[in-house]
This record gives sequence, structure tokens and C-alpha cells, in this order.
Amino acid sequence: QVQLVQSGGGLVQAGGSLRLSCAASGRTFSSYVTGWFRQAPGKEREFVAGISYTIGITYYGDSVKGRFTISGNNAKDTMYLQMNSLKPEDTAIYYCAVKLGALSRDAQSYEYWGQGTQVTVSS
Repeated sequence: QVQLVQSGGGLVQAGGSLRLSCAASGRTFSSYVTGWFRQAPGKEREFVAGISYTIGITYYGDSVKGRFTISGNNAKDTMYLQMNSLKPEDTAIYYCAVKLGALSRDAQSYEYWGQGTQVTVSS
């Protein structure tokens, strides 16, 4: 069992920045693939970014490449999503999630989820 606790988010003007955090309770991410997803009203959950700690690579959704950065701390128990150059279309609830096994952009393959945090970008 992995418990994920999110923090960060809020309201920001277009062009601004926010950082989201996701902390694992009681264990580290070292054996997991971790990811960030987002869901806007009336839309499906969308892959944003991910890290595979086992093979040491990061990957991003096309809509956020070059603007968002996923990272983790040295203890591998907290991951971050740095969001720069935010746009109104980035407005959504953002979720962190973890899974065992291979890299995936499919939300249904992730086993554990954070509680979600609202990000609102005003124009």
C-alpha cells in the first residue's frame, strides 16, 4: 500500500508558475513508475509527466513539453511538478500516481493515487 499526499496548486495568472508536490507515506518511489495526471471538467484524465526511477528517465505529455518539469528528491519519497508558462487550458485537477512495472501514459494502469489538487490559470 502506498499513500500519496499532494500539496501545492492554486490560482495563477497566465504565464505564471506553480509547483506541485507529492509525498509518499511510509515508503519510497524507488521501485515505482510515478506520474502526474490532470482532469478538466468534462474531459478524460490526461497524462502530464512521469518518471521511471528504475531506469532513470522522464517523459511528458505533448501539451506540456518544454513548460513542465517532473523531478524527485534524493530520498525518492517526494516528487514534484514544476509548471512554468502556464496557460488557461492547463486549468484542471492534478493528480499524482504510482505503479509498478513498465512506463505508461494510461491512467488505468496506475495503482495508487493522490487526493488531487486544483490548478486554475486565469487569462
